Amino acid sequence: METAWTNEKPILEATVNGLKERAQSLEDKRDEMKAKTAKDRADIEEMQAKNEAASGDLHASEEALKAVVGKLGALRPKLPPRLSDALEMSYRSLANPSLSPSERMQVVMTILNRCTQFNRTITSDEEALAIESGQGLKSLEVIYWGLGHGYALDRIAGKAWYGSPGPSGWQWEPLPDGVKPVSELIAMYSDKADPDFVSVPARIAQAQAEGGRP
Repeated sequence: METAWTNEKPILEATVNGLKERAQSLEDKRDEMKAKTAKDRADIEEMQAKNEAASGDLHASEEALKAVVGKLGALRPKLPPRLSDALEMSYRSLANPSLSPSERMQVVMTILNRCTQFNRTITSDEEALAIESGQGLKSLEVIYWGLGHGYALDRIAGKAWYGSPGPSGWQWEPLPDGVKPVSELIAMYSDKADPDFVSVPARIAQAQAEGGRP
């Protein structure tokens, strides 16, 4: 055994030394690699931090977008019927759950732009409306003054109505003695009469601030 140990000892010592040298070489390579990749790791950590911040901002934006979509949905019944019908496809798109946030934002902007454009103009044309209770759709001459006012005329029946957004949506009210002024409005819009002053009713809702003060 002593002879075997004497013969094996140099081999074992050489093996141990070789392993030490290999370990040292690997450690040196590790340290060198750490030094080379330090900037990359710092950039990755910075990018991860930015991604987390962006994710938080995106979540906040999505929540804000959901609130806007909810308000647009509640607004639709109060829009003039002509505009509400024209926005049917846009509102259907908003109801699509698979729509991405960017696509949903585009639809929201489309609706807002259409409403802004409608509010800045006077629009008049024939329109099928169910104004009187218990009656079906009837083709009427209608003129809208922005988003807040509308006037409908049935020349044959000799009736006129005033339209405006109410608590439960757009509403039409009988307009006694309104056939003549509404007819004049529509005639002037169609360039069939000279511009003139016409007296028609209009309801202006006054916004109330907190505390009940206007």
